[in-house]
This record gives sequence, C-alpha cells and structure tokens, in this order.
Amino acid sequence: MGRVRGISERQLADLSDFQESPAFSELEKRVLRYAEALSRTPANVSEELFNSLREHFDPRQMVELTAAIAWENSRARFNRGFDIAAEGFSEGAVCPVHTLAGTTRNGTGQSAFH
Repeated sequence: MGRVRGISERQLADLSDFQESPAFSELEKRVLRYAEALSRTPANVSEELFNSLREHFDPRQMVELTAAIAWENSRARFNRGFDIAAEGFSEGAVCPVHTLAGTTRNGTGQSAFH
C-alpha cells in the first residue's frame, strides 16, 4: 500500500536540503519555500512564489495552507516564549532543526523543539 498522507522517511531525512532533494516534487518544494518565507521575520513572500502556488491551489486551499503554516509558527513561538521543551514523543526520530548558536535560552544553540 502506498503512502496516502504525510511525509516519507526519505523526505524527513532530506528536509534540511529539500531544494536539492529528489524526494520532493517541484510543488512540494514550492510549498516548503512558502513555509520558510512565512516563517521568517519579517514574513515576506515573493509575488512569484505566491502566484506559482496559485497555479496549483484554489483560493480556499491557499487559505488553508497559509493558516496551517501560520498556526504552526504561532505554536512554535509560543512554546519558545515559555521555553517549553519537547515531550520526547518522537525520541530517536529524525527531525532536522536549523538553529543559530546562542539563540536558545541556555545558549547551547540547540533547539528544544525537535
């Protein structure tokens, strides 16, 4: 039985370099670029990227996609504000997290959200 939903193990492993990974379709790469752009501060999305997604998604789908990305960003920022650590539900699973040294409260540069 093929994958119905979600992300494959290969995609999860390739997520940190999704732009070059053959594990993602061009549309999936566009969605990931969109999520990255919305996750930055300030959240600037190029008209070109937005329009390239509109070629594949109707207005309702664009709202749903944008809302899901915004919700996850809100949850992550809320958790960081209270220094809420992961509960370990995915202990041992691969989940690449990009961090900058010294950006966490403990100064280790390692995110608690992985």
